[in-house]
Amino acid sequence: MSILVESFFHQQSATFTYLVSCRLTKTAMLIDSVADFNVASGVLSFKTANDIIHHIAENELILEWILESHAHADHITAASYIKQQLGSSHPCKLATGSKITQVQQHFSRLYDIDMPCDGSQFERLFNDNEHFMLGELRVTVIATPGHTPDSVCYLVEGNLFVGDTFFMPDSGTARCDFPGGSAKQLYDSLQRILALPDQTTLWMCHDYQPNGRQLANRTTVAQQRKNNIHLQSTEQDYISTRQTRDASLNVPALLHPAIQMNIRAGQLPQVQHNAQRYLTIPLTVLL
Repeated sequence: MSILVESFFHQQSATFTYLVSCRLTKTAMLIDSVADFNVASGVLSFKTANDIIHHIAENELILEWILESHAHADHITAASYIKQQLGSSHPCKLATGSKITQVQQHFSRLYDIDMPCDGSQFERLFNDNEHFMLGELRVTVIATPGHTPDSVCYLVEGNLFVGDTFFMPDSGTARCDFPGGSAKQLYDSLQRILALPDQTTLWMCHDYQPNGRQLANRTTVAQQRKNNIHLQSTEQDYISTRQTRDASLNVPALLHPAIQMNIRAGQLPQVQHNAQRYLTIPLTVLL
């Protein structure tokens, strides 16, 4: 096969970043990159991203795409940083699902951010079933709303990069309680994925290692259909179980900084008059 899939695990957020390349042409795409962020100190750094940049250079790859599966709430993307660091030597384009505009509109109001909400922070916004070429490889974008409205998966050569739809079978599926999320929509998206050929490899964006099991990041459609703990009964049971579970979950630790950065493809906030950049936290007062 002409496809090569390499994964990089970010321990802090339990996130997998994927570097997918065409062996024939050495062209590559990077899916769901991660920056390093210390929430207590407010320090944003890029060691994880720099390791990937070094790997790209060392293997003489040409990075053409930096892709997001959605605007994540649990880590800050390194997309804009990587694009800036690679500069003119790599013609990489930032891209995500077209419904990012809906997410931008909601969260720019919540955080009072003065920003365009037309997706212009990205060079390409994908609609459902759009295709693009990565060297000799044909990549299909599949819209998978439910976790968030803008969620998409990337299908290439029998490999599906699922973003936050599926987890490993013993962890079930993603939460649906973010703005614009829907357990019904996610169920439909999951069924669409399960309609792919049994042997399709599903690459996870996260693994939380339940019960301390070994880290894992891939499974198949057949394995998910047979073993996923959230999909062993009816659609209504799934929706009810998902909604009940979501109501008990904590807010992601990096929700506020991550969303503010990620709806802008990882671009930094503007410098203020005191030469400092700020991310904001909406305050809810309980008396």
